[in-house]
Amino acid sequence: MRRRTTRRPGRPARLAFAAILAAVPAALPGPASAKTLVFCSEGNPESLDPARVTTTTAMNATWQMFNTLVEFAPGSTVIRPALAESWRVSEDGRTYDFTLREGVRFHENARFRPRRPLDADDVLFSFLRQWKPDHPFHGQGGFAYFRDLGLADLIEAIDAPDPRTVRFRLKEPDATFLANLAQAFASIQSAEYAEALAETGAKDALAQEPIGTGPFVFAGYKPDITVRYRAFEPYWRRPEAAQPGLAPIDGLVFSITPNPAVRLAKLKAGECHVMAFPAPTDLARIEADPNLILDAKAELNVSYLALNTRKPPYDDVRVRRAINLAIDRRAIVEGAYGVAGLAARGPLPPGLWAADADLPEIAYDRAEALRLLAEAGHPEGFETDLWYPPVSRPYNPDGRRVADMIQADLARVGIRARLVTEPWSAYRAALYGGVPQAMLYGWTGDNGDPDNFLNVLLGCKAAAPGGANLARWCDPEYDALIQAARRTADAPARRALYVRGQAIMLREAPWAPLAHTVVHMALRRGVGGFRMDPLGRHLFEGVVLGE
Repeated sequence: MRRRTTRRPGRPARLAFAAILAAVPAALPGPASAKTLVFCSEGNPESLDPARVTTTTAMNATWQMFNTLVEFAPGSTVIRPALAESWRVSEDGRTYDFTLREGVRFHENARFRPRRPLDADDVLFSFLRQWKPDHPFHGQGGFAYFRDLGLADLIEAIDAPDPRTVRFRLKEPDATFLANLAQAFASIQSAEYAEALAETGAKDALAQEPIGTGPFVFAGYKPDITVRYRAFEPYWRRPEAAQPGLAPIDGLVFSITPNPAVRLAKLKAGECHVMAFPAPTDLARIEADPNLILDAKAELNVSYLALNTRKPPYDDVRVRRAINLAIDRRAIVEGAYGVAGLAARGPLPPGLWAADADLPEIAYDRAEALRLLAEAGHPEGFETDLWYPPVSRPYNPDGRRVADMIQADLARVGIRARLVTEPWSAYRAALYGGVPQAMLYGWTGDNGDPDNFLNVLLGCKAAAPGGANLARWCDPEYDALIQAARRTADAPARRALYVRGQAIMLREAPWAPLAHTVVHMALRRGVGGFRMDPLGRHLFEGVVLGE
């Protein structure tokens, strides 16, 4: 990704990195065992049902256990076969026939031992439960992705001509459909397991004790502590031969550690092998440590301040524009992101093919912000809440620091912001429930397609309660362009529609776009086969450890 860096005259190009971590936990357990890989993750998954998850934190917890019909090759957005060994698309672009891989086995647990391999019934179960309100397992989740992507309205029929074939019939062509099937919500679950749970009145175990076809079997979850897995020996994809001195892992532990300083301390002490999202101020120290490796990847992400357009005063576009003009993005990037950040000019990351490269920098103009506020009837400003995330995210390394800086910027134009946060699960529930007036959030793209940002985060369907359009903004002109782009197969024509949509979004200002990031991960030497991913996935299939 080409990175345009803008700096204020006279400011240093790089911020000074912090001193060596001063406080390390007093009692550190011994190093992780040789064939159990420990990943210091950043937070609790909100669910272990892949059809219900919406955060990369939870998706990464489920990716270890599940597969999809098609998948993105690790480290890329290239689609390849997975549980479907092949597929065929009709000439009119409305029918997709998938041929399933033979002999794929599901996991087992104390409740369940599968009697058959994967077949078309499992695929039908996995999608029908999200689509049909009368399905016995529809009530087990909100299925935000399926809804926000418009699949309930797009799909005309799903059927199984035979046990190894699944057919999707769409009401109209959709350029995003195949890529959407590679997302976590489209993971294939066991219909046989669901039937057994329903017979015993234990439907909730579908999420609490998940069964998949993936490389790791669920072994336990303790909130705020760990998610544990063990390797699935009959996994359908055989691992590549390990290099001499390296061994495949037989166990995987997500050690839930919200504080990046504590994650780094645990990594240095040998308590974990891989850590998520080191603080920008720690990058130089990690690079200098002979026992550690710092890896970096330009992710497809965006950080933003969403303004709830259904709550005053953010129902007035003049106020929303004033907020955008009052925020000093350069200072925020320099103060909170360091060299890992790039000030956002719009809703799409610059590495995405439909991003408008001609968008100007969003102005920092206090005088114009004050004029707009006065015109909107707020010459003395107003009070607002401003919610910030309690955990570091790939698109926002320090939610409190960013919130403090925005609070100070808004105060300069008379807006008095009260900072609010909650534990991560409660924070997300409040945002998706439409509680805050203004909220810091962000997004990492799931499929390398602009629709995953412009439709999922800003489309009218996603503005419904529980949807990912946290601004609750619905603009008919904008939405018509985005939906037309989905129906358009020609990439240049799609891009032209998306460029027009970006201009409308910036004019109507439901967000204040803030930043995009290069995401970092830190590993101990001796970890092999781990690849960073532009879609924010942490995949441990095929990872090996030094013996």
